[in-house]
Amino acid sequence: MKIFNKRARYKYQILEKVEAGVVLTGAEIKSIRAGRVDLSQSFGRIGDGEVFLVNAYINPWMGSERFTNERRSRKLLLHKKQILAWQGKMAGGRLTLVPLSIYIKGNLAKVELALAKSRAKFDRRAVLKMEAIERDVERELRGDKSGGF
Repeated sequence: MKIFNKRARYKYQILEKVEAGVVLTGAEIKSIRAGRVDLSQSFGRIGDGEVFLVNAYINPWMGSERFTNERRSRKLLLHKKQILAWQGKMAGGRLTLVPLSIYIKGNLAKVELALAKSRAKFDRRAVLKMEAIERDVERELRGDKSGGF
């Protein structure tokens, strides 16, 4: 099961993507397998040569006796060269790390992390307008005369 951060593609222009492992507890991995995750308010942070996933909500597993903070920072596993390269790019411009999705690959939890640039409000409206135009063109090419109304 793959859980997407739908707001990320709307609010940010994606420049680069990478797959990163996540350091989790046993109860958290069970919650991810069950799809009980929210990435909408989360972001990545680089500090001391390490990358952390901050503010990602993983719903506590009901069978777990240990209480953990649902929004704690979780370490992401990346190669040192990738971390240094992204750290340099982030220092040069107004860029941020945004999680696009979280999923299970084999027995491991992975996060698709993106280096992204924030879109201005007018840019977001322009993107929505272009998507509507593309839908209308596709509808015309298919021969669908309903027009969506």
